[in-house]
Amino acid sequence: MPTAVRRLLITTGVVIIFLVLIGATYQSVATALERRRYPHPGRLIDVGGHQLHIDCTGHGTPTVVLEAPATAMSSAWAWVQTDIAKLTRVCSYDRAGLGWSESGDAPFAPQAVPPELNALLMKAAEPPPYVVVGAEFGAALATLYAARYPDDVASLVVVNPPGAFTGASTPSAEFVTFSPWLARTGLLRATRALSESARELPQPAAGVTRAFLNRPDHLTRSAAELARWNDTVRLSEAARLPRDLPVIQVQVEGDDRIALLANRRNAQDVSDAIANAVRRVRSRQ
Repeated sequence: MPTAVRRLLITTGVVIIFLVLIGATYQSVATALERRRYPHPGRLIDVGGHQLHIDCTGHGTPTVVLEAPATAMSSAWAWVQTDIAKLTRVCSYDRAGLGWSESGDAPFAPQAVPPELNALLMKAAEPPPYVVVGAEFGAALATLYAARYPDDVASLVVVNPPGAFTGASTPSAEFVTFSPWLARTGLLRATRALSESARELPQPAAGVTRAFLNRPDHLTRSAAELARWNDTVRLSEAARLPRDLPVIQVQVEGDDRIALLANRRNAQDVSDAIANAVRRVRSRQ
């Protein structure tokens, strides 16, 4: 190999390593600042070896329980939770490994989500009846919860319920799988490839969501959930719901799972559907 070519390759390698180190330092400093800027707004509850984050606001019954889309977290419900808290008690939470919640030792399994959520609600002293609401991937998990705890669920609201994975939604599963590595180098943060989707949320939810969409730990767990997409959908489609359980389906615009609830018009449509469900439950009490 000619000396000039060897020097060029060495120089290029050194520059790349230097840029990666700068990016990693940028990521580390930014994450440390965000940890101080965005403390968890709710409570951390031990559900058996790890803690889950739950944020409940408002007063009244039934309690509305919110299950977020894939890749998202409790802050994605900011518009909806603000709306519903004026009407009744409402709780958003972070599934294991997402947002402020600890992942625990077990890998993601869709059938483990309902009992963990149930334990969280019980230990947080948030009693039934519940109106359980799920968006996109969260709609499948909400259905699993309603099927497992039929005596606790007074109504089910599903927003853009998922079918078999087609890759049509963004961000793609492939990109989310690769994104933790991009996050570690600071490239994901610099390009805002994921975090820009949260721009329509109100503050501080927009800042919180953007912060976690640049966090390798959050993105690693997000990728694990997306890897079990079809399994989760099959389980939800096979779930046996009580025949008398009111189910409301809402279809909103958009194929970006992160921005799905950030859009104010979409969020208002969801809030209106939840409000209807709450009023129906109250009329039967």
